[in-house]
Amino acid sequence: MAAANGSSDLSSEMEVDAFRRLFPLRYHEHHLLKSVRPDARKLGSARDTTLALGAVASADGSALAKIGSTTMLAAIKMEVMTPTVECPDEGSIAIEFHVPPICSPLVRPGRPAEAASVISKQLSDTILSSGMIDLKELCLVGGKAAWMAYLDIYCLDADGALFDTALLSAVAAFSHLNIPVVSLNDDGRIVLVSEDTVLLKLEKEPVNTEKRKLKLNSLPFSLTCILHKNYILADPTAEEEYIMETIVTMVLDSSYQLVSLNKPGGPVLSHTSVIQDCIALARRRVKELQSVLNEAISDMEVD
Repeated sequence: MAAANGSSDLSSEMEVDAFRRLFPLRYHEHHLLKSVRPDARKLGSARDTTLALGAVASADGSALAKIGSTTMLAAIKMEVMTPTVECPDEGSIAIEFHVPPICSPLVRPGRPAEAASVISKQLSDTILSSGMIDLKELCLVGGKAAWMAYLDIYCLDADGALFDTALLSAVAAFSHLNIPVVSLNDDGRIVLVSEDTVLLKLEKEPVNTEKRKLKLNSLPFSLTCILHKNYILADPTAEEEYIMETIVTMVLDSSYQLVSLNKPGGPVLSHTSVIQDCIALARRRVKELQSVLNEAISDMEVD
């Protein structure tokens, strides 16, 4: 009898899996009628989120962020550059988002993923427009030397909400960043001071006497939502993004003010109340992400 029940359960599971593969939209809509998703989440709930700071020992700042299965590794390397003539007292930030074939079967080797350049620009625009970093903080010697922060973000697993996870990893990496010690050499040029160098024996005073944290202002966080019929699904999986066409991403700062809203394609939204509902979900999500980041920083300080 038990064997018969087991066989029946297995057959039922196979039928459900086959239905999901053949009719993915109908499968998801069946769950939406019950205000629940296939992974048992409520429509407005995000997936479990974790952060680990200092994931790359050789980087000046780094973080590993996970939202559900989506995983991002962010690493920052600081280099001294000559500032531009237009902004002689400012440093610069260069952001590159990488989507290697390992992260998804949809990414083909040897061909850059279309999402890479789009998300790279989105990240750069968001970080600069949010006011999180004052580029003047990256100046070393006005008109002569400033910091260039190279931020590389690698997608290790792509299961939806790539921008949200990438932005979280970027903010966390900058929160972990330690700006290296530099000094003037005999030629008057800025050089990095290695940890083996005894500062007291330097012929010239270091420009900054110890590693320092970068002062961060209002931190940006984001939430992506799927709009389908009368439903709003927060933090979609890759499957949900694929079968439901209307995607909206809201970026809010740590004061819950809207920084940007991005809707790449899909039908025109007929009601502003939909956007207001999305922003309300984003505000709730910002509180969650701030808590996750603060916990990661506290864990790092304890270690």
